[in-house]
Amino acid sequence: MPLKSGFILFALFIVFNCSQAQERPYNVLMILVDDLRPTLGTYSDKHAISPNIDNWAKDAMVFERAYSNQAVCVASRYNLLLGSRSTSTGLYDFGRAFRDSYPEALTLPELFKNNGFYTAAIGKVFHVGHNTYNDKQSWSVPHWHDKVIEYANPDHEHETREEALFANKSWGDANKLEKGSAWERLEVSDEAYADGRVANEAVKRLDELRSNQKPFFLAVGFARPHLPFTVPKKYWDLYDPQDLPFPNNQKNPLNAPSVAVKRDGEISQYSEIPLAAESDPFPEELTRTLIHGYYAGVSYVDVQIGKVLKHLKETGLDKNTIVVLWGDHGYLLGEMGMWTKHVNYELANRIPLIFKHPKMQKGFHSESLIETVDLYPTLATLAKIAIPSMQQKIDGLSYDKYILHPDKEIRETVYHCFPREGKLGRAIRNKDFRLIAWQSIKATEPAVYELYSYKDGLVETENIWREDHPEFLKLKKVLDAEPAPLPMRPESKPKK
Repeated sequence: MPLKSGFILFALFIVFNCSQAQERPYNVLMILVDDLRPTLGTYSDKHAISPNIDNWAKDAMVFERAYSNQAVCVASRYNLLLGSRSTSTGLYDFGRAFRDSYPEALTLPELFKNNGFYTAAIGKVFHVGHNTYNDKQSWSVPHWHDKVIEYANPDHEHETREEALFANKSWGDANKLEKGSAWERLEVSDEAYADGRVANEAVKRLDELRSNQKPFFLAVGFARPHLPFTVPKKYWDLYDPQDLPFPNNQKNPLNAPSVAVKRDGEISQYSEIPLAAESDPFPEELTRTLIHGYYAGVSYVDVQIGKVLKHLKETGLDKNTIVVLWGDHGYLLGEMGMWTKHVNYELANRIPLIFKHPKMQKGFHSESLIETVDLYPTLATLAKIAIPSMQQKIDGLSYDKYILHPDKEIRETVYHCFPREGKLGRAIRNKDFRLIAWQSIKATEPAVYELYSYKDGLVETENIWREDHPEFLKLKKVLDAEPAPLPMRPESKPKK
């Protein structure tokens, strides 16, 4: 072969292989955090000690106006992994296996797996517990599971109520057990609790993936700051509880319908917590301890996430990996006298959502409204995966162009819901107001409405609804244009 021809062929070979390397799809590292509201320094929380996430977020897109589609673990994770709102699937509650109703549904990781990706789950990704289980066919390898409810005290010998529920024991059996403590403050290692072990496994998995020929979709789920606030003592010691924010308003919003508000529930499943009939609001010392435990949990999980993000960079995988940090819903810390989630109010539904794409040149804080369901089409499009027709409805909108070139906003409103007492509260939030309509799913009776303004803060103080309010009329048109909600799916048979 002549020298010139050989050189041309060699040059073409190099160009072809470089082109192939450039066309390799981006990996995806999805970090899921349970019960994390935007209690982070990057969200301007002056009390939170979260340096690992904050420093990483400096070069990422931080969504300031991100919202869950339902403020409860199981449904919010279905919203994420199916790309469907609860009202589009009828999957509002625990114990409803989505494949009973949608056997041909295509989950987000399954879509990636079907397109040549290695997919894996470490920690809490799908909700496991309360007669709800992992989805095996979403993953290339078995799910690496760990605990959500956990105590390191060597004197802790007997299973508690919440431990049993998360181990998929029946409600009847669980309710016979004692309540566990709402917190633990021991001088133990990070690995004494699940999140430390999850971080270590994620680091190990990233090492293995460096030489993997396939691109990967790796979901890593952390449990804290979910109750109980079982966190190593060194993270409690970062804070003085007297310096942490204390809820100014511990009363229900004026004129709020009774169906919309809550007391007791999840928080009352722990031994130190009085029922609302005994103490409403909680005593100040208890309130401060719970807030202290929550912030300790945030700092603990920040360190674990930091380990994963640091190793991603050390392996060089960050240069070809899209990273998403997502909180499954918001959280109430005594505001309006309410705790945890399970309501349609702002703090229970506003979530942290942070995107880091290898092509990003600088960080950006976005005021654009975005919903959890938007992650499904956004990640698929960024990975150049076409979304086929599928059994479940995809409610999300793709933010793929916005992530790299934030310009025109995608949504003017976001939508979420929550069922309570035989009613369904459906909510529309724009940048300044939230409208909530309460009625039965079949809508056989007139709706009861709530309307809130957020010009003076994010805690609801008064339902200002009236039938001629201009914001009500505007948001009602948006809500009325949404599809009718599907009825709740029947409970699945427990697995043996």
